Amino acid sequence: MKRRSQLFAVKPVEVLLAEMEGENRLRRVLGPVSLTALGVGAIIGAGIFVLTGLAAHDKAGPGLILSFVVAGIGCALAALCYAEFASMVPVAGSAYTYAYATLGEL
Repeated sequence: MKRRSQLFAVKPVEVLLAEMEGENRLRRVLGPVSLTALGVGAIIGAGIFVLTGLAAHDKAGPGLILSFVVAGIGCALAALCYAEFASMVPVAGSAYTYAYATLGEL
């Protein structure tokens, strides 16, 4: 039973904030524009510039534009989730820190 409780151990936000003070603190150096560009680059990637032209030339119709709209909505919802996490756990560390504070040690 002890192993199971260790598996799902959750670190409280207060402990995370206390650990981030002092010498171990990560500096926040990325601004909103940099983070947005990084997120778009990670989600979309470079394939969009190559494959879109090929798909539009051979097989596309109005569904291509609709797929871009749907993908944009999905990206916006993911960005809103990260904004909510950042306001809930205001420490540097991104996805790992958010998961550790809410879901436990994975």
